[in-house]
Amino acid sequence: MTRFTSTLPLLAALMMPLPALADPDPSDWDAVLIEAQGQTVYWHAWGGSTATNDFIAWIGEQVAQQGVTLEHVKLSDTADAVTRVLNEKQAGQNDDSAVDMIWINGPNFAAMKAADLLFGPFAEALPNWQYVDVAGKTVQTDFTVQTEGYEAPWAMAQVVFMYDTADMDPQTSVEEILDWAKAHPGRFTYPQPPDFLGTTFLKQVLIDLADDNETLSHPVDDASYAAVTAPLWAYLDALTPVLWRQGMAYPATGPAQLQLMADNEIDLAISFSPGEASTAISNNQLPPTVRTYVLDDGTLGNASFVAIPYNSGAKAGAMIVANALLSPAAQARAQDPAILGYGTVLNMDALSDDDRATFDALELGIATLSPAALGKVQPEPHPSWMTRIGEDWTRRYSAGQ
Repeated sequence: MTRFTSTLPLLAALMMPLPALADPDPSDWDAVLIEAQGQTVYWHAWGGSTATNDFIAWIGEQVAQQGVTLEHVKLSDTADAVTRVLNEKQAGQNDDSAVDMIWINGPNFAAMKAADLLFGPFAEALPNWQYVDVAGKTVQTDFTVQTEGYEAPWAMAQVVFMYDTADMDPQTSVEEILDWAKAHPGRFTYPQPPDFLGTTFLKQVLIDLADDNETLSHPVDDASYAAVTAPLWAYLDALTPVLWRQGMAYPATGPAQLQLMADNEIDLAISFSPGEASTAISNNQLPPTVRTYVLDDGTLGNASFVAIPYNSGAKAGAMIVANALLSPAAQARAQDPAILGYGTVLNMDALSDDDRATFDALELGIATLSPAALGKVQPEPHPSWMTRIGEDWTRRYSAGQ
């Protein structure tokens, strides 16, 4: 009996919940490196592209050298990861989340930031932040929302239109696209909202047709919403009947849209990656006659980011991954059209001569516009516009699909 009772304090101690570990300090990078050893980072990221999946696997190989295991949790919709973290918070699961890092931007970031679901600030304390082009690229705002260090950029994107020069000439305004589509019914489409690329097409049309783009930089105002979006709906009412399959079906994703072009079912497609066409040509996905162009008044541009949930159990490891994504080696690899063809977030003038030479040696590809040819970058509207027009598009155009 004595032996049994003597173990009670020990058993009680073992059953007591352990105190939560303090979050790692991003400014103490040596401590971050030590804490990250042996951690597994579950990165919830879009998984709809083999090229992107392969790049993430390569990043995993890089961070493995620093003692971190990277697991890519493939998403079709970023909102799934956001909802999971929100559900965990509501259930009181404030540590060891199933989500350690999210590829995120726009309304998903705004929602997580507003709900205090993010760890940080951490981004500007990353060692490789020193190379980021803060002045020349939109890396501190995300769809008009200040990032404040709660997400780290890793790729730049800008809308371009891919077209087959064997079949058509560039149509450099949304009005010209409509006229061309009417003259060539069935030869154009866009991914079905709420797919981000489909919603991007809607935003691009809205920006081009709106009387006052300043309105779009603020949250949606119910009093003016109908008037501001009326030109968009009138445009889509005219465009939809002359789309591929008369607008009765849409490709589900950007890669599905690309496949339609590869199969010669369409001649014109939207992309948010200026190097996508060159990459597709080099991979024999698209014919060598495909090129890209931008609209005369410019096109939408933004950065892709990664964020770390407040309840991640591998915050140090996630910061290692975010920092690796900002390394000159990773950024050059991502910009290579044979790999991804993404735009870099780095400032070339901040790099060493050797790293700069790596970028200078890249062949951007036969269909990739130079930075100068990309022209004016139009800022993203406030995230609330993306949400609202996506919902209204579904109500107006997706019935019966």
